[in-house]
Amino acid sequence: MGNSRPATDWLRRGLQAEGVDLVEAFFQGAAYGPHRHDSYAIGLTMAGVQSFRYRSSMRHSLSGQALVLHPDEVHDGQAGTDAGFHYRIAYLAPALLQQVLGGAPLPFIDGGVSADTRLVKAARGLLSNFDATPGSLERDDALVDIATALRQVAGQPDLPGGDFLAAQRAREYIHDALLSPLTLEQLAQAGGRDRWSLSRDFRRYFGTSPHRYVTLRRLELARQLMLNGLPLADSAVHAGFADQPHLTRQFVAAYGIAPGRWLRLHRRQ
Repeated sequence: MGNSRPATDWLRRGLQAEGVDLVEAFFQGAAYGPHRHDSYAIGLTMAGVQSFRYRSSMRHSLSGQALVLHPDEVHDGQAGTDAGFHYRIAYLAPALLQQVLGGAPLPFIDGGVSADTRLVKAARGLLSNFDATPGSLERDDALVDIATALRQVAGQPDLPGGDFLAAQRAREYIHDALLSPLTLEQLAQAGGRDRWSLSRDFRRYFGTSPHRYVTLRRLELARQLMLNGLPLADSAVHAGFADQPHLTRQFVAAYGIAPGRWLRLHRRQ
């Protein structure tokens, strides 16, 4: 998630969807005066020191740390050093998070800055697709990850419930429609459960999110197609990926090795 832009102040907006607003910026010196908004602000400091006054104290977010500002809390923003700071941030409507949380109290992260790996990882998942509009299933998964991490870091108990049969029906639907565009709403209808509960149940019973489960099943198919002799580019498309680079990115993320090298190693056996 690096950036080669020059060291002058700049700001750009990413994904704009209902309840979600992404912003990326670089500032030297003062960035924002005191203000407040009615959304959660969840971000990552990409480089430099991001300093801000929040709840009557000065806070400092370093590179790799997560920034979490609760709705309606006054804060400002400025560079903590002369080098400036680069950050990405998502503004999430509390009403949207409430849909994910199913009526649980909104989580509160004390201090506004966290190095907790659960929260940093969830924030990175939400903000990593800044230059491309993610699929519906990927976006919804990222929202569930954020809501879950916020609850965990805030020390709130796990949400109750769990419907294994609903999760199992959704899993069977994925296998039956693996190469079709899939949404969390479709999986929820197949499972007979609302989409946010279904997403939590899927994680509870199958150990991963619906979107990642789909990706891994498609990777398994791509591997088999490659072993059967189909070229990488054709294997990518036939397994449901946009193109060969898309397959390669997902393959490396899942297995730690590029598909071409993986294939060459198998052919040596």
